Amino acid sequence: MHVVGVALLLALYRLLKGPSVPDRILALDTMFVCAIALLVLFGMHLGTAVYFEAALVIAMLGFVGTVVLSKYVMRRDIVE
Repeated sequence: MHVVGVALLLALYRLLKGPSVPDRILALDTMFVCAIALLVLFGMHLGTAVYFEAALVIAMLGFVGTVVLSKYVMRRDIVE
């Protein structure tokens, strides 16, 4: 669990100091994945399913957020 926390901090550093916008979008997506991993590990540790449902919600929001940000960077327009 500590390794995932370190990965989350490294992704946060890349989000803040990234040299370009695509690097920052990738860092944000990595942070979503790390947050999902932390929630799943914590849910396994406690033996409850609530954290798995929260991880599923974060996964859906992370996917949509990454797609929207990438589309905005590519075309400067979200809605076609």
